[in-house]
Amino acid sequence: MKIYTKTGDRGETSLYDGTRVRKDSVRVEAYGTVDELNSTIGHARNFIEDKDISERLFKIQKKLFFVAGELATSENGEFKLSVTEEDIFALEGWIDEILAKIDKVNAFIIPGSSAASSSLHVARTVCRRAERRILALDSEIEVNPILVKFVNRLSDTLYAFARYLETELVLVDFEEMSKEKL
Repeated sequence: MKIYTKTGDRGETSLYDGTRVRKDSVRVEAYGTVDELNSTIGHARNFIEDKDISERLFKIQKKLFFVAGELATSENGEFKLSVTEEDIFALEGWIDEILAKIDKVNAFIIPGSSAASSSLHVARTVCRRAERRILALDSEIEVNPILVKFVNRLSDTLYAFARYLETELVLVDFEEMSKEKL
């Protein structure tokens, strides 16, 4: 089977329901960024030795297919799988569980004291971009509000996991930094 169809050679692609749209549409940007997020999380899993976090990230990756699928469908309800409030509650439980294990810090941290944490911080920033792209789509057409809530909570989850996996916290001291030269 060939992976190229040549149907996109003029800058269009097909949505899940067969509708043709430009590849630079807000919708394609939204589900494409969710796809990028899924790949970024998969990449991050390669550096994570904590089996529980790795398994949770894998579950998240599977749910991201539901998010992307729903975003890639122009007809509401045509894509039958979606994330749910229960998925959001699960993320919130994971956040609470992880944050209970680490020291509370009321300062910015410089991310990336380990490969595991830095890769999750990258995933977190991609997640925030995906959220912005979904909100841009929502300004054009109504997006399932559960998707927005899920992606928002997911970025918090990725932050909590990254913080937990930091090997050293480097806090941002703006006063000291203002004295430093590059």
